[in-house]
Formats: sequence, C-alpha cells, structure tokens
Amino acid sequence: MGPDPRTAPEELTSGDAPATKRCSRCGESKPLTDFLRRTGRRSGKASRRGACRQCRKLQKADSSAIPIEPPMAERVPEEDDALPLPKKRTKKPLPEPPPRPEGPEASVLRPTREGIIRMRGRTDKGRRWYQETDLETAVTLVLEHAAVVVNRHTIRRIYTNKKFRQYILMRDNYTCHFCGEYGDTIDHLLPRAKGGHTTPVNCVCACHLCNQSKADRSLDDFVSDFDD
Repeated sequence: MGPDPRTAPEELTSGDAPATKRCSRCGESKPLTDFLRRTGRRSGKASRRGACRQCRKLQKADSSAIPIEPPMAERVPEEDDALPLPKKRTKKPLPEPPPRPEGPEASVLRPTREGIIRMRGRTDKGRRWYQETDLETAVTLVLEHAAVVVNRHTIRRIYTNKKFRQYILMRDNYTCHFCGEYGDTIDHLLPRAKGGHTTPVNCVCACHLCNQSKADRSLDDFVSDFDD
C-alpha cells in the first residue's frame, strides 16, 4: 500500500506550507525564518522572498564596497574631461539685402479710415491670406525688402515662410553669422520681442547653439557678453 495522502510530509507544517525553502542565490535549503516575507495583495502566510537573509547581507556589503563617483563639484577635472572652449563670436558686417523689387516707394502708403494697412500674401501651399497691420510695420517691411506696395492702402509680402527660410540659408551659404560654423536656423538680429521683423535685412543664418544663446538679446549685447 502507498503512503496515506492524509499524512503530511516532514517538510510541511500544520498549514500545509513547506517548512524549508531553497535559496535562489546559494542553493541551500534553509528554514522559512531565514527568508523575508513577501508583501502585496497576492502574498500568503508562507510566501517568502527568493534569497535568504545571509545572502542579502552579503549582496548589500558587496554593493557598498563599490566606489561611488564624487559629485561633479568635488571632482578634479582630468585632462580628458576638459570642456570644449566656447565658440568665438564676433560682430560681422551684415549681408547685402536683395535688390529692391519694382513698385511704388513706401512713402506713398496711407492708412485707411480705420487706421490700418492691408497686407496680403500666400502660404507655403499657395493659398492666399490677408491680415491688417499698422503703417509703421508696413513701411519697415517695404524698406527691408520683405514686401511691395500694391496701392497706397495695401502691401504684399514677397516670400512664403518656406521660401524665405531657403533664401536666407542659401544667401549665407549655411554658415552661422556669429561663429562661422554650419548653421541651419534663422535668427533675428533685432529680436521680434524688441520690434524686429522677419525681413532679409533683419534675419541671418545661425547655428542652433548661437541661436539659443542669443535668445531675445540684440546683436551688440550678445557680442559684448562674449567679449567680457
């Protein structure tokens, strides 16, 4: 006759849970008291963690023996850790503006009875757009070769956004106006926040670093900060 199934084996407690457990690290069978209890909703009474307490202590001691790098402020810079020098930025002559488009002079512009100047143009997809602006802005756009006079109350923008970007990058030969390295962004010499406009006279090619460093500062401020 086989063993009575109602008889609990030696490794089972009264609650039908194993009295010993094999450690997942050292492989030895040890009492359940040598293992930490599991936590969580699915953990039972006899649910224990895989590694025994002794193996966990050894692992903790080994990890504490690993040297930890000191904070950056306390590190002594080595020869290989030397930071690259900042790019040299100088004030260069401004690029030549494009030839003035044919059309009436900006002096003929007059605001309408509502006190506005009509401005129209085309999107990158060729759709027409229309908006209103003030006399001062309209005159600046015409003088800086970004628009032409249609009549005394209306101007027309020459470039779409895409064509304007291509024109500036190709005019400056994809060279940053500030540091002379490769550039693929457009920067306003006089920031728009200070009254600058997106015109061929006020925009130059810039690298990403110079564009971000300059931010909303004027050209003189940007160059003088670097010289200091």
